[in-house]
Amino acid sequence: MTNAMTESFYTWVCKTQILFSQQQKMGTSGEGSELHFFLFPFMAHGHMIPTLDMAKLFATKGAKSTILTTPLNSNLFEKPIKSFNNENPKLQDISIQILSFPCTELGLPRGCENTDFIFSSPDLGRGNLNQKFLLAMTYFKEQLEQLIETVKPDCLVANMFFPWASKVAEKFGVPSLVFHGTGYFSLCASHCLRLHKPYKKAASSCEPFVIPDLPGNIVIIEEQVIEKEEESVMGKFMKEIRDSETNSFGVLVNSFYELEPAYSDFFKSFVAKRAWDIGPLSLGNREFKEKAERGKKASIDEHECLKWLDSKRCDSVIYLSFGTMSSFNDEQLIEIAAGLEMSGHDFVWVVNKNCSQGEKEEWLPEGLEERTKGKGLIIRGWAPQVLILDHQAIGAFLTHCGWNSLLEGVASGLPMVTWPVGAEQFYNEKLVTQVLKTGVSVGVKKMIQVVGDFISREKVEKAVREVMVGEERRKRAKELAVMAKDAVKEGGSSDIELDRLMEELKLVKLQNEKEQGS
Repeated sequence: MTNAMTESFYTWVCKTQILFSQQQKMGTSGEGSELHFFLFPFMAHGHMIPTLDMAKLFATKGAKSTILTTPLNSNLFEKPIKSFNNENPKLQDISIQILSFPCTELGLPRGCENTDFIFSSPDLGRGNLNQKFLLAMTYFKEQLEQLIETVKPDCLVANMFFPWASKVAEKFGVPSLVFHGTGYFSLCASHCLRLHKPYKKAASSCEPFVIPDLPGNIVIIEEQVIEKEEESVMGKFMKEIRDSETNSFGVLVNSFYELEPAYSDFFKSFVAKRAWDIGPLSLGNREFKEKAERGKKASIDEHECLKWLDSKRCDSVIYLSFGTMSSFNDEQLIEIAAGLEMSGHDFVWVVNKNCSQGEKEEWLPEGLEERTKGKGLIIRGWAPQVLILDHQAIGAFLTHCGWNSLLEGVASGLPMVTWPVGAEQFYNEKLVTQVLKTGVSVGVKKMIQVVGDFISREKVEKAVREVMVGEERRKRAKELAVMAKDAVKEGGSSDIELDRLMEELKLVKLQNEKEQGS
């Protein structure tokens, strides 16, 4: 922590202690001081889903939440919000505030309101379009200013991809929290790699090295490092993101202390001025309907899927999903299909590759579905992932190591096959394989945009066979699942962290009201 950050933190502590003393004299601990959160998620499925989970979590603590989003993306929120509000009449309502986003005026294709559009349109040039999409987010700045000035929320939770949002909130005296959507380990690994640049000393891009300062002697190679392009447009943008943390009230992390204690401590000591662990957020969805509709877009019926799983033995099925932003070419999909068949294990495979009716699926080996009938279930498009992972028949999870998926796998007590394809997913893989020791790597060495390194059918077969029989991995995974569920219970580590955050925000609200009244 820098001297400036330390000084700022201790100044805040002193003010908090004074206000807390005042509250005690008034006979209140802030109860009844209703908080109103603005939640501003990045327009991507993997960021919007945990934001809705967060809004539900805040509601259980007596707070009101307003989710800021665009017309197209509001469709993801409307139905589950309506259900939650109707089924929890004693809790504060969650609401939606629509922001305009004129795609064509911003130089984007019509309908490009989220990353699903980008990753389902390979002909448009994903890399350039994704960068243009990120930079277009500043269009929201003026709308956000007007909203905050008019509504005067008590806190803004802004996604990391809106680094300018913390200054907007500061302008109106509103505390802002940065939400990354990833865990402590990857944030710490990124910090250490950026600080020390050890990859520059490696003899080749494939030579393993230990990440300096990072607890655990974590080994990685240059091909898996994402901090190298500091002078690029994206590199400068990432610096803005880091700077926004310094200007904010703190950082919210979808994790729980028992999962990565050394990295939670490291992050809070050396990376950000303050942070709160409030996860796993997915565990806030306790009812069948909530789990079934979480992030639902279309595709397979959850009852059909669960009926298929009900016919399987406990821990006998492997579930494969690569998230909403990863895709493979036909050649790689053929290898995955062949490797699954060779492994002999039952499987549920979610494939992000839709063909028009009547169009031949070149990626599907001829006769595979017939040969694996009863042993394999292929889902094209969306799947009720939390419901599937929680089913007793699922024995392992083959994942791209996106943080949402990884944490859902942890909460379900599953060993994993790790297959990262980009971004911080290679760091998340190291957490699973080198720290938690609950996973087997499929052998990906480098990222190639969103396609990833090519993996043979033999490697797929080997990894699936290995993960399905590793009893020590399974035991550790199930222990972590118990810790995850305990963390979000009343009095658990994440529940205590959330209570602490709420109290601090109530103190700030009290201070603001006092200053306005004087």
